[in-house]
Amino acid sequence: MEAAPVFEEFDPESDCDCPGCIHWRRTAPHALPVRLGGHPAAHGARRALVLAAASCTVLGGGQTLPAVASTEVGGHAAVPGESRADGDPGTPQGATSPLHGDPGASATPASTGTAPAVALRSTTRSAIINRAKKWVAAKVPYSMEKYWSDGYRQDCSGFVSMAWNLSGNEWTGSLDQYGVRIAKDELQPGDILLFHNPANPTKGSHVTIFGGWTDYTHSHYIAYEQARPNARKQATPYGYWSYGDRYVAYRYKGVQGGTPGGSGTSAARYPGAGSFGPGADNRHVTRLGRALTARGGKRYYRSGPGPRWTDADRRATRAFQLAQGWHGKDADGLPGPTTWSYLMSGKGRDIAAGTGGTPGSGGGSGTGAGRTPAYPGKGVFRAGRTHAAIERLGRQLVKKGFGTYYTRGPGPGWSESDRRNVEAFQRAQGWRGAAADGYPGPETWRRLFR
Repeated sequence: MEAAPVFEEFDPESDCDCPGCIHWRRTAPHALPVRLGGHPAAHGARRALVLAAASCTVLGGGQTLPAVASTEVGGHAAVPGESRADGDPGTPQGATSPLHGDPGASATPASTGTAPAVALRSTTRSAIINRAKKWVAAKVPYSMEKYWSDGYRQDCSGFVSMAWNLSGNEWTGSLDQYGVRIAKDELQPGDILLFHNPANPTKGSHVTIFGGWTDYTHSHYIAYEQARPNARKQATPYGYWSYGDRYVAYRYKGVQGGTPGGSGTSAARYPGAGSFGPGADNRHVTRLGRALTARGGKRYYRSGPGPRWTDADRRATRAFQLAQGWHGKDADGLPGPTTWSYLMSGKGRDIAAGTGGTPGSGGGSGTGAGRTPAYPGKGVFRAGRTHAAIERLGRQLVKKGFGTYYTRGPGPGWSESDRRNVEAFQRAQGWRGAAADGYPGPETWRRLFR
C-alpha cells in the first residue's frame, strides 16, 4: 500500500545569519535599557554585539561578519558538545501585528504585547489542519518580516495565527491567551505545542501545530510548522527536537465540536472487533460515529450517531477506508485497529464527495455518477502489465489535460507514455522526488478521479 505523498523536508542550515539574528543586531544598538522599559532580549543582544564587534571583519560597503562562529545557531542556544538536531527550525519570530494588506511586502514588527481583547473566531479541527496544509503545499517561505497573501506573517507564530484564523498576527508570548492549557494525553489535531522563553524570546521560542500521534507510544507526533526554509509537515519527537521538556500543550478557545471520539488515552485504545458490527450496542459505536461525522461522513447518518450499530456506521466506515486508498478486506466497513487509530488520532484523509457505496462495488469498468473507482493496486502499473485500469487511468489523464505524451489513444498496456503523463499530473500537485515517480498510488488515483 502506498503511503500518502509527503512534502519535501530539509536539513536545517547551521549558520547564524538568520532573520532573527539580523533583526536583533539591527535593533539592539537603539534599544532602551531594561531599567527604562527596554526588552531584556534586546539588551542581551546589544551586549553580545559589543563583545562580537572586536572580532568582526569589515567588508565592502560597511557590512560586518563575525570572524568566529557564534555560540547560537539560528536564534537557538547551542549546547556545548551537541550538534543541532535535524528538526531544529532555527527560526526566531516577529511580534504582534495586524493582518497585512499588501501580499509579500515587508513591514517592521510592532512591539511585543498581549493578545487584544477581541471576540474569538470559531473554527473546527479539520479547518485548522486544512489551513495549515495550504501553507505546506504552497511551501510558504519563512520570514519574520514578510506576510503571505492571506495577511499572516511568515514565521512560526504567524503560521499558528493563520491556522487558528486569528484576527491578527500573534507571537509566542501572546498565543497562550487564545488557548487553554491541556495535558499531553488530551492532545488532538489542531492543538499547539508552545515554548516561549521570556528571558530571551530569540533563544528556543517556537510553536508547532499538533497533527496526531505517529503511533501508540506517543513519543512522536506529526508537526505542522513554519520553519526555514518553508512551511513543513514531519514526524517530530515530543515535545520538540530541542527544549522538548519546555513545550506546553494548548487548545484554541474558539475550536468547535470538541474532539472526534473524545479525549484522553481511552479514546485512542482500540476496543476490539467485537465492539462493532450487527448487534453491537455500546459507547464505542457512538465514538466511532462521531469521529466519522467529523471526517466527512455526516451525510451517511439520517440522525446523529448512537450506541447501536447500523448500516450507516458500516457505510461511513467503508467510505473512510476507501478514502485512504484501501480496498478488499481493508475496506469492509468494519473498523479494525488501523482504521480506529486513523480516526482517533486525526491521521489520513477525510471522506471526499463521491466515495462510499456498497462493499464490492469498486474495481469494475462502471464507476457510477460521482463515484471514484477502487484503486486496483500499485502492481498493476508496471512495465509488461495489461489491465483495464491502465486504460481507465489513461482516459482520465487525457480528460484532465495530462495526455501530452500519448502518441495514440490510451490502451490497456502500461507504457512509458502512461508513466510520463502520470508524472506530469503528480508534479502539478506540487509533489517532487519519490512522490512524483510516474507510478500512481492511492492518493494520485484519488485526486485524478475525484
